[in-house]
Amino acid sequence: MSRMEFIAMVASLMALNALSIDIMLPSLQQIGESLGVADANQRQLVLSAYVVGFGGAQLFFGPIADRFGRRKPLLIGIVIYAVCALLAAFSSSFGMLLLLRMAQGIGAAATRVIAVTLVRDVFGGRQMAEIMSIVMMVFMVVPVLAPGFGQLIMLFGEWHLIFVFIALVALAVLAWVALRLPETLKPGDRRELRFGKIMEAFRIVLSNRMSVCYAFATAAVFGAMFGFLNSAQQIFVEVYGLGVWFPAVFALVATFMALSSFINSRLVGRFGMRTLSHGALVGFMSVCFVWLLASLVGTLPLWLFLVFFIAAMFQFGWIGANFNALAMEPLGHVAGTASSVLGFLQTAGGGLIGALIGQLYNGTALPLVAGFCAVSFIAFVLVLVAERGRLFSRL
Repeated sequence: MSRMEFIAMVASLMALNALSIDIMLPSLQQIGESLGVADANQRQLVLSAYVVGFGGAQLFFGPIADRFGRRKPLLIGIVIYAVCALLAAFSSSFGMLLLLRMAQGIGAAATRVIAVTLVRDVFGGRQMAEIMSIVMMVFMVVPVLAPGFGQLIMLFGEWHLIFVFIALVALAVLAWVALRLPETLKPGDRRELRFGKIMEAFRIVLSNRMSVCYAFATAAVFGAMFGFLNSAQQIFVEVYGLGVWFPAVFALVATFMALSSFINSRLVGRFGMRTLSHGALVGFMSVCFVWLLASLVGTLPLWLFLVFFIAAMFQFGWIGANFNALAMEPLGHVAGTASSVLGFLQTAGGGLIGALIGQLYNGTALPLVAGFCAVSFIAFVLVLVAERGRLFSRL
């Protein structure tokens, strides 16, 4: 497998998660009306249920991948994802849909854990950060296109067809992985699947100050993104009245995030992960603080809201990939378990923070902006702890 095919495959695995969230955004209102959910905030649970399953199941796929290799658990996870997506298309109640979404997230956990593990198996240090940045750039194409696909499907059919589309995409990725992905776990690195060995690997990961602090810092920043995803449809449609143009504005923001990831991939080898990510975190925190002050005055015009939002999320492309690489760097000998534990902390933590921000929606964008400001400060404190107060080194 060539380097570019490897990057494209890893990006596709991670993109399945973005697809399951972003393509749903235009359909939340119709899903609520179809299944009798009157409260707009409750419709957000279609996203939150997926994130809960996705976050929790990561703890299990890591040890399994360290014992049985990367291929088989990955293939099983994609099958679970595809089957649950297809069954969700036939949901007769909101509760059934939420259960299937959670199960779909459980299958998707394998794609996230093993995608990061594959990169760590093959690359390390700045090279890993560079590869992850390119992966994130390709991955960010999905938020650009997915809401538009969702809106297009809604124009010609009902929300059920969105889940059929998701299942078909997953089956295509399944065939690609089955035919082309080699096993990247060396036979000598396989770990026994015993309780004691699993706990030993968990201890190695959780006792590493840098890994845990960077994982929680990533969770805080992801919380801002999940908070936006939960309330994006309400803010852009209800507050700013964009209607069917909502996916276009969403794509604009995602385009700048993809551009940020590309720039990071070109600069990280020269300037290092810490220099870029620490600078971006300071920038993220500063933008969010000014954004909050402006929002306290009253509802911002759409153009100004987007200026602040794009400026904040542009920093995300310099934070996510580098923080993840910094968290994984010391743990190559337990890469599968490390990816699962850190992924759980990042996704479950970020999902809970995002759900809280989403549920605070009150008809204005102020709860979202305040949430962005709060998580940026939390992430900054965690990075200070990880680095013992020393920022901007050139690793």
